[in-house]
Formats: sequence, C-alpha cells, structure tokens
Amino acid sequence: MIQQCLDSYHTSFTDFGAMFDYHKLQSENSRWERTQIKSLRVEPLDKTSSLYGDLSLFAPGVSTDAVTDTADNLGLAIKLEDHYYPLRDIAFKSLADRAKISGSALPKLKKKDLASVLNACLKLHSASALLLIRDEKIAATHSGDEKDYSILEIPKLLESIGEKLLDRFPDKGEEPGFVFDSGYTDHSLTSASWSLPNYREELLGAYKKVLAAQGKSVMTAKIMPGIRFSTSDTGMASAKISALLLGLTYPIHIGGMLAVDHRGQSKIEDFTENLNMLFVQFENAIAMLEKLTEIYLDYPVNAMTAICKKLSMPKKAAMEAIAMFEYSIGSAAVTAHDIFMAMQEIIFILKIEGTPENKLLIIEENLARALTLRWTDYDYAKKVSY
Repeated sequence: MIQQCLDSYHTSFTDFGAMFDYHKLQSENSRWERTQIKSLRVEPLDKTSSLYGDLSLFAPGVSTDAVTDTADNLGLAIKLEDHYYPLRDIAFKSLADRAKISGSALPKLKKKDLASVLNACLKLHSASALLLIRDEKIAATHSGDEKDYSILEIPKLLESIGEKLLDRFPDKGEEPGFVFDSGYTDHSLTSASWSLPNYREELLGAYKKVLAAQGKSVMTAKIMPGIRFSTSDTGMASAKISALLLGLTYPIHIGGMLAVDHRGQSKIEDFTENLNMLFVQFENAIAMLEKLTEIYLDYPVNAMTAICKKLSMPKKAAMEAIAMFEYSIGSAAVTAHDIFMAMQEIIFILKIEGTPENKLLIIEENLARALTLRWTDYDYAKKVSY
C-alpha cells in the first residue's frame, strides 16, 4: 500500500461514507497557513543537500519517508517559521506563480540553482501567500488574497452534493434514487460519481428511443444516467459537477458541466446553488447527444481523426481507437454519434495503459467538447494525417 505522504499516493472508494470520513479526517489534519511571499525561503532537498540527512530540521510529524520521496521527486523544501517542510511535486506551479516566474528551463536547473532563482524572485513581492500543509508536505502555495483563492473544503462539498441528490432524486418506494458508484482521490484531485437508476426514463427516455430506432438495442439496455463531482485543494481544478452515461465499458462524460472556481470569494453556498441547475444541464447534454444521431458523415475515419486532433487527444491511443473504428464500420452509414462513442475507446485504452486518474478526467472533459463541435466541418474527403 502506498503511504499517504508520498507524491504518488492515490486511493479509491466504493462506499460514500468511507470517502466522506476520509476527507473529513484529512481536512481536520490539514493546515492552511497565511504568510508573506517575501518571507518564504526555499531550500534544495536532493540527496546531496544538508537538509536531507537531518530530520530534526523539519517540522514535527515529517517522516524520513516524506523527505526521501521529495528528494526523489521535486527536491525542494520551504522554511516556515522555524521548521522546514518538503514541497510536494504538484506545489511547484503555484510556488512559481507566487514568484511570478515560468518557463520550461526551470525544472532543468540543479536544485540549488532553482532554489536560488525562486528565492531571488519571491523576496520581490509584498503580497501574501496561502499555504496548504497536508500529509507531511506543503501541497500548494496559493495567493493569500481571498479574491484570488477561496477555500472550498471537500467534506462540505460532498455533504452539499449528498443533500442535493436526496432532494432532487428521492427514493422511489424501496428503490434508491441515486447510488454511489465510485470515488477517487490523490494529492491533486478528488472525484466521485453516482448513478441514477430509477430516473433512467425521466432523463434518458427520448434518447433511448432514438438509439432503439437505429438498432442499438444493446446500448439502450445498458446505459444509465449518472453524475460526477471533482475538485482540488491544490489549484488543479475548480469544484465541478457534470453529467455522465454509465453502464458501458467506461463512464462517458457528456458535458453539462457546472463549476465554481476557487476564487472570487466563492463559498460552498455558490456550489450548492449551481447544483440547482443540474437537471437542466443534464437535459441539454442528452439533447446534444441525440442531435449527433442525425448527423451522417461521408468520410467518418477522416472526421474522427480530425476531431481527435482538434481535441488534442493523446496520439498513440487515438490512432489505435481510429484503427479499431475503421475496421469495424465496413460500408455501413455512420453518424457523428457513432464516432463519438468510438472515441470513448481512447479513454479505455489509456486506462488499460495505467494513465493516472487525474489525467483521465482531464482527457474525458476534453473529449466531451466534441458534443459542441460542428461535425460536418471535419468531414474531409482527403485523408487526414495525425
């Protein structure tokens, strides 16, 4: 089992109660610290640094495992008050933002040189920073201005979703209105999904009839409406909730996204208010899917290739999915809906290859953008190269 202090830590949940308790305990054990940017002091923490061999220089509770893991990854530490904290790999971008520096050359510098560059820039700024200390490391260095970053605690967001689901999708007799499907968390992202088994007809009735009319009875029997929640305390994502199709090989993100950014003095109430629009957004997403069934394409393989390029799908997985699609279609008439569903194979391929969940979620969101494209614009007669 991967230790929670390690940068590579991740875990999954099959029970909502367990997921909620995990985040409640994590929140209680986390610490948000506001300080001046110019007071931050960065030190190298590779295996040649003086910090590496002296655990007494670190804050109480920081373990040798956390120090060693940091030396193997980002290789930096921050001094806060009288102690050092290892810096988590995902915290580098927010630290560079506080220093107002960027560039692909930075990660290539020796750790000692990188720390010197950061320190020289950090001391120029009089604004404040908001540090998240979690699981033995500094996980983020956000702006300390509440207009730039707002804390939206994950347990409270989960609680808000649970209450709204109970209100909007109540049980029908002894049958539950919604069912927790799965949950996931790592140091950069938290996500959870629910299925809505007793609201299939209400949410998918018209769509199922369209699919049945096109001979897709197997798919019609399997699909289930669902929703996904995702958020991040480390600046990787806003608090989002979106529509899903469940029951197939892999959950399909179909857009309808509602999001509250961790900025502009956002509150949990803002997220809760957004949830009121969930049903409308779900209907809109399904309507876009239905529209794809009416769009027939003359050059479906070229269209799929062009759209994968447009959406910046990972090339290797996209080419494999395109080849599978080309082999399967034969001479049958093909709709934009057929291609959209074939493109979901990209997610499955990446999943099998071990792509991290946080990256998969980003790719899924990008893939859902296909619903908003004008598909006939990509129906090229000439072969499209990737």
